[in-house]
Amino acid sequence: MKNEKKFVKDLQKAFNTGVSFMLPSVVVGGIFLAVALATGKATDTGMEITSPFMQNLNDLGAAGFAMMIPLLSGYIANSLAGKPGLVPGMILGFVANNPIGAGQVKTGFLGAMIMGVAAGYFVRWCKTWKVPSTIKTIMPILIVPVVTTFVLGMFYIYVISVPIGVAMDWLVEVLGQMQGGSALILGLILGAMTAVDMGGPINKTATAFTLALMAEGVYGPNGAHRIACAIPPLAMAISTFVDRKKYTAEDKDLGISAFFMSLIGITEGAIPFAAKDIKRVLPAIIIGSAVGGAMGMATGVEALVPHGGFIILPVVNGKLWYALSIIVGAVISAGILHFTKPSLVDEKSQEKKPDATEQAEVAK
Repeated sequence: MKNEKKFVKDLQKAFNTGVSFMLPSVVVGGIFLAVALATGKATDTGMEITSPFMQNLNDLGAAGFAMMIPLLSGYIANSLAGKPGLVPGMILGFVANNPIGAGQVKTGFLGAMIMGVAAGYFVRWCKTWKVPSTIKTIMPILIVPVVTTFVLGMFYIYVISVPIGVAMDWLVEVLGQMQGGSALILGLILGAMTAVDMGGPINKTATAFTLALMAEGVYGPNGAHRIACAIPPLAMAISTFVDRKKYTAEDKDLGISAFFMSLIGITEGAIPFAAKDIKRVLPAIIIGSAVGGAMGMATGVEALVPHGGFIILPVVNGKLWYALSIIVGAVISAGILHFTKPSLVDEKSQEKKPDATEQAEVAK
């Protein structure tokens, strides 16, 4: 029982540490991207930035986003295993967030979190090895990082990524067969897929499917997908604005950044919140995004460019329903969090409250 509690507390601390170090990268990347894309124009390939200065700002924002996931996984590993876990965690997080292997599979932030935890516990185990004193000095800077990165990296590429790649191919095939079927069900599925890993492989599968249909002149599924892209960050922004007692000062500041990211359809703006409280945040944004996607499909919304958020309104057919679908989905998600997420005071008092076993031990 004590070991289980320690394991859970270690993980909570690790996730909070990872999120804390990731936040500045999210804010920098999100704000720079939002400002740069806001000056662009909508084209068939997305928002096109014509100003060289704004393109440079966009590149800086993209760099911030590229660093976001490796920082998350690196500091998760660092929290669990100390300095030797930092670099393997970052490398494995980068690998998880980028296509790799024969199938060019990418697992996104969920994969990066798993690899960060795996790196942390693997390094912990490495630190228990009994080695000669001559080797001990190079263990943390050479042997442990190299062995951890190699073992877990190869395991990820040859074991984890293979079934994920197969699953992604299956999803594309299933979605392809659904085309022309129930618009409402397709919208629900696309919306849920968009939110479940926020830029990860399932999200990208939905993107690939909608882009393939756009090439055939079918824009409805892209509308549902782009609606769902904006819902998670907007939902988290609304939640931080309304339920102030449920979030730290850091979270509230991040809520402002998430709001701007929602305007340009950057789903990743919700990742820090999900990483911190995945059991409450993820179901809420999946439900809200699914409802928003279904509303978009049911009302015939069409997004004519491969981008999302309110920034593409000029090139949307069914502008009112597009905007309403985003708002309704975000409000539903924020409403779910209002009833499921405890205030910080309640959470702290619950953590301090001893359970029955502890009370019995104190009584003895």
